[in-house]
Amino acid sequence: MVLPEGFVLPPWYLLGPTLVILGGVVAFLWSLDPPVTDRTVLAFTPWMMFGSTLHVLHRLEAYPPEIAIMFATPSVYLVSAVVAGLAWIGGILLHAAGLQPTIERFLGITGTGFFVVFAMFAIVTSLEVGTFQPFWPVIATVVAGIVTALAWLALGLWFTDVAATTGVTGAIVVFGHALDGVTTAVGYDVLGAHEEVPLSRLVLETAGGLPTAEYVGAGWLFVLVKVVLALVVLGLFREFVREAPRQARLLLAFIAAVGLGPGVHNVLLFMVG
Repeated sequence: MVLPEGFVLPPWYLLGPTLVILGGVVAFLWSLDPPVTDRTVLAFTPWMMFGSTLHVLHRLEAYPPEIAIMFATPSVYLVSAVVAGLAWIGGILLHAAGLQPTIERFLGITGTGFFVVFAMFAIVTSLEVGTFQPFWPVIATVVAGIVTALAWLALGLWFTDVAATTGVTGAIVVFGHALDGVTTAVGYDVLGAHEEVPLSRLVLETAGGLPTAEYVGAGWLFVLVKVVLALVVLGLFREFVREAPRQARLLLAFIAAVGLGPGVHNVLLFMVG
């Protein structure tokens, strides 16, 4: 199987309107042609995390059955993109009207608000049923921060121009994939979680067959692969960022979301049991 377990498309009467709305949002943003900087990508970070909370709530069966499938994979990504895109449009229009000092401020504040509200709902739900377990999620987040700091330090020392060119966007890419790697490793080695993505499962099973698995587990190889790939991608994007910063940072933001989204999803899912 190539696709992750749980990958299911919603019925046409839900998927069709969602795609039409998303297409309209993208077209409107294209016509507005907003700037994309490090601050823009940073402002979108809570929106990447917001999508993860939507999917966690789906796993907790918090949605009405009629629309629950919209928060499964992959439709939850479309829903998140629509909401974040509408927030971006709103920030642009409010800034143009002089009601917001910057677009990024509106994006960051609204994204943080959405994430906090939905995350707290998941946490309160877990507290009510007695499944709230924050220890390993907190440890994993701290370790991911340390791995990111070490990786970014190494990048800055040996490939200074790559770190300087990609900037905050590059750091978010590295942290997102480090968080995904570390939380997956903790889930696989410590919590007995089952990896749903076939390629990730292959890496974990390969590491599990090494002599080191008895002493350090299998997750270390997955963390290494994720972080190294993130650094390689930044190296490949160096010239692209210089020549077309807007397009390059948009793509890097997407790459960051591919790591940060599953990473935050793991943190929340492990936390709420």
